[in-house]
Amino acid sequence: MSANSAETHVRGKTVSVPSVQIDGRVIVALGNWVRTAQVKDEELVEGKIFEDPALFIARLKASDFKADIFTFAQKPPATTPNYCYPWEWDNWAAIPISSFKQWWEERLPQESRKNVRRAAKRGVIVKAVPFSPELVTGIKGIYDETPIRQGKPFWHFGKDFETVKRENETYSERSEFVGAFYNGELIGFIKITFVDRTATIMQILSKNAHYDKRPMNAMLAHTVELCERKRVSHLIYGQYVYGKKQNSSLTEFKRRNGFEEIKFPRYFVPLSLNGRLAVAFGLHLGVSNLIPGPVNDFLLKVRARTCRSWIEQHRSLWKRISDFVIAFW
Repeated sequence: MSANSAETHVRGKTVSVPSVQIDGRVIVALGNWVRTAQVKDEELVEGKIFEDPALFIARLKASDFKADIFTFAQKPPATTPNYCYPWEWDNWAAIPISSFKQWWEERLPQESRKNVRRAAKRGVIVKAVPFSPELVTGIKGIYDETPIRQGKPFWHFGKDFETVKRENETYSERSEFVGAFYNGELIGFIKITFVDRTATIMQILSKNAHYDKRPMNAMLAHTVELCERKRVSHLIYGQYVYGKKQNSSLTEFKRRNGFEEIKFPRYFVPLSLNGRLAVAFGLHLGVSNLIPGPVNDFLLKVRARTCRSWIEQHRSLWKRISDFVIAFW
């Protein structure tokens, strides 16, 4: 079992990272000071990741793959820790799917139901769409609307057509797209990938210029209906809480659309002295985890203001250049 390399996504970019294959699973390593290994696209792996974690970890250690920590999750419904490894609580933002009616009547606040109706009244059409060059062009148009989203530089801004196509056609055999259209223009999309009896939202995005039409709410309603038809148990949209951001706008959006937090254990198995020290001092969760919550919130606000200031300055610059060219011409 010799180490090789594999492509994965890091902060919106496709990068090549060290990898090794063990028992049919591709393991990748990320990080510089502390190299953390995990199964590639773990959240999209169908079936059990492995039958015996101790045997799997022993084979990983016996390989020439270099990593400090191996992490894996114990996925729901088994939410009680079953293994004697260091662990932390991980979480999903999930909608339990019993029926669309129950989600609509019991889980959605009145304002969210109004937003779904508002989208229809304002001319938004939501439907399933095949993966095609036209869809890729529409997605690229959404990506390129603004370089800043949620107070930070937007990872997908400015990507070329082929990159957008390649990154969105992954797991095509078990993925579907839902699009929101206004006057024939794609103004929002969702990519859903099915994993066993769950559905995972890989991406959900809409144009800021059409925020007043509430396409996000309409697309989520359509997706819940789709999950009911496919007899999916849960619709998952990433984490409910990311790190210490307990009151983020994204968490609030998920709450208002009927998502709830489901906790489950994530294990961190040291593979080296560096890994043991990292787990002992809490560095396995990242340096940002050591920053107190209030300080972290303050830094995020500073980042958001800085990004907004940056884009406003560049807008002014481009306007001056445009005015100069027009005057000169």
